[in-house]
Amino acid sequence: MSGRGAFAESAEHRALREAVAAFARGRGDTGPDPRSPKELWAEAGRLGYLGVNLPEEYGGGGCGITELSLVMEELGAAGNPLLMLVVSPAICGTVISRFGTPEQKRRLLPGLADGSSRMAFGITEPDAGSNSHRLTTTARRDGADWLLTGRKVFVSGVDEADATLVVGRTADARTGRLKPCLFVVPRDTPGFAHREIPMELSAPERQFELVLDDVRLPADALVGEEDAGLQQLFAGLNPERIMIAAFAAGLGRYALDKAVDYARTRQVWSSPIGAHQAVAHPLARIHVELELARLMTRKAAELYDAGDDMAAGEAANMAKYAAAEACAHAVDQAIHTLGGNGLTTEYGLASLLTLSRVARIAPVSREMILNFVSHYTLGLPKSY
Repeated sequence: MSGRGAFAESAEHRALREAVAAFARGRGDTGPDPRSPKELWAEAGRLGYLGVNLPEEYGGGGCGITELSLVMEELGAAGNPLLMLVVSPAICGTVISRFGTPEQKRRLLPGLADGSSRMAFGITEPDAGSNSHRLTTTARRDGADWLLTGRKVFVSGVDEADATLVVGRTADARTGRLKPCLFVVPRDTPGFAHREIPMELSAPERQFELVLDDVRLPADALVGEEDAGLQQLFAGLNPERIMIAAFAAGLGRYALDKAVDYARTRQVWSSPIGAHQAVAHPLARIHVELELARLMTRKAAELYDAGDDMAAGEAANMAKYAAAEACAHAVDQAIHTLGGNGLTTEYGLASLLTLSRVARIAPVSREMILNFVSHYTLGLPKSY
């Protein structure tokens, strides 16, 4: 067989990669700059990169998570990652596109598509983590309105978001059971407060704790059906995992490129250090790990875009695991390759040590992914 088949990216995808890479490189090799990425976000929005996964009728590109993950990876590979891509268009935009009312789509999607507005996503709680079965943020009816009460932690970008998609739970009057549901909460809603959580993380996106104290919301703040909240929630969580995998793959490529360039040009005695197998082989191994992770990320994205949510969930978890591990290894080896220079501000690698941990921890830890694979894929009994 002479063709490259399913492993070859389409001409459109290659063109998108090249365009985003050129755009990101044009901003300079700044690394994960702790300064505000507002200008980068705004320009990416004007160029149509932020909304490639959103419907064309609402200003998006009419494509899918596959294309948005390409944008994320290439931004990261150029040293300019935008973590809010994971949240605003990937999670919130996807959920609203799939389950929102026509009025919600008209009101919310155009701004998400062109970057003129952003949405945060609140699921994690102090005592429940991301376990949707133990969430205590509760919504109860009050006439035609909803009253939302609870707390959320580690919510990214609330300070710059126009609204937050909050995961709560409603009480089922027939059974007394609590069921997950999603609400759009505008930033200036009375009773909705946020407090920054100090983080030792080199990223422009800040983290917040949310307090919702009987936040009154109109009936149309509910996204989708009250009785189908779990399905709607996971429609957003699978893209989240795919996007974190793309972020990690891009960041890993950025670190590896730095290390390879240094190993190729740094000369000790009579030859570049990259000529020595003790330096070359670890870098080659990182390249292999990153390529494998990128392949699984692509598989997960294409399964999701094809509508196979169950298979996409399995692949998205594995992609996130593989990419996170490859990224962490890439950053560690890059710093080791540069030696003392790897810890200097000039080379911009040391700050990646904390940033690369994000993919291992969020949105779900590697241990919980292994629990998922053990139970769902291998059929082993659950321990929880």
